[in-house]
Amino acid sequence: MAYSVLVVDDEALTLRTISRGLREEGFEVFTATCGEDALKVFADEKPDLTLLDIVLPGIDGVEVLRQIKSTSPSSIILMMSAYHMVDRAVEAMKLGAFDYLIKPFLLTDMIATLNRAIEMLALRVRVHDTVEKAKGTYDFGKVVTQNPVMRSVLEVARKAAETDRTTILILGESGTGKGLLARAIHYASPRAAQPLLELNCASLPDTLLESELFGFEPGAFTDARRRKEGLLERAHNGTLFLDEIGNMSASVQAKLLRVLEEGIFMRLGGTRIIKVDVRLIAATNTNLKEAMAQGRFREDLFYRLNVVPLVIPPLRERGEDIVPLALDLVRHFNHELKKAFTGFKPAAAELLENYSWPGNIRELKNVIERTMILSPDGDIDASFLPEEIREPHQVPQGEPETADFPQAGRALITLREVEDQYIQEVLGATGNNKTQAARILGIHPTSLLRRLKKEQPV
Repeated sequence: MAYSVLVVDDEALTLRTISRGLREEGFEVFTATCGEDALKVFADEKPDLTLLDIVLPGIDGVEVLRQIKSTSPSSIILMMSAYHMVDRAVEAMKLGAFDYLIKPFLLTDMIATLNRAIEMLALRVRVHDTVEKAKGTYDFGKVVTQNPVMRSVLEVARKAAETDRTTILILGESGTGKGLLARAIHYASPRAAQPLLELNCASLPDTLLESELFGFEPGAFTDARRRKEGLLERAHNGTLFLDEIGNMSASVQAKLLRVLEEGIFMRLGGTRIIKVDVRLIAATNTNLKEAMAQGRFREDLFYRLNVVPLVIPPLRERGEDIVPLALDLVRHFNHELKKAFTGFKPAAAELLENYSWPGNIRELKNVIERTMILSPDGDIDASFLPEEIREPHQVPQGEPETADFPQAGRALITLREVEDQYIQEVLGATGNNKTQAARILGIHPTSLLRRLKKEQPV
């Protein structure tokens, strides 16, 4: 790709020398000898880069820079100045100049500086292309639904996305698409071109979660040999998505509350207050009101998060969406797996609609992918669907159909004890397969592991 450069200098020899050198390097070159002409050429040609002398007849280079930046803030401009004009070059840097060259300079040095500017220009293009691709991928209009509740959720999410700082809390069972909705909100927001960082709070122990969020200074703990920026700093001006926020410890909750209230925090082991501008989107499959009642979640943090609550219904409550979602997944996997499936036979579609989908859309996606790998192309036959969908009412041997609640006259037990008992029964029925047990229980496997760890005697 040939990049264009506007060279502005009132010395004819300098102008010819620079222009010739740039053309030999493959650049398209435009020239101007005064500030007024420079502004006109810039407006007409819109060059990729500008080499601008500070001393010019009429409007000087710093004023030309100021006017270009006021109308085209992203323009890359390199200043040229004599040694005794370094103070003015520094002033130009403060106004947004990319760099400056001190006259006289070697053409090789000028080309090296221009190449660094081109690298930044190329990076901007890549970032723009990535953002545009993400916007297309996570567009609200691509969400497959005919369900009125889900449509209402999307409408509220679309309106919330238009705001710049409003905190959003996404609630729903595991696998319902909370992460996808968070990404759609970010890429429909004014922050779309800024970072979107994600963290699953259930996947890390408390100490690591805290250091990932807030960063740390050297010596903050045994392995902290160098400073590390946390996700909050790296998401500055963008969005931070915290999934499974109900698993966050009380100490981390308190620090996060301060970020939401004041926009400030300190790294672990640090003494300097850091100010950030971050839009927070949180998600959980935990009942936070119940967690508040049990003292596991701060009430003040809940109300700071719950500015715009979005409750995603489980797939079993979106019966009209099951087959359309499955067909959309077939189209997706046709492309990914190089297959040519056309849809589902009526019996297969009916089985999909009648299944309860405890793993929600995540489970549906896994089922469609597995079925397409094992089936011949064409319409998918019911016989190729997994056994749990073909025989949805079959209860695994040893698994009770109902919980064994205490009868009259027996000592009452706590809800926690009933849950622990049921978890053990499901584990027994699945041969201690924790992934399958978590799916049956409707919780994340990490949450199950944490629950089992707490049950172990000390």
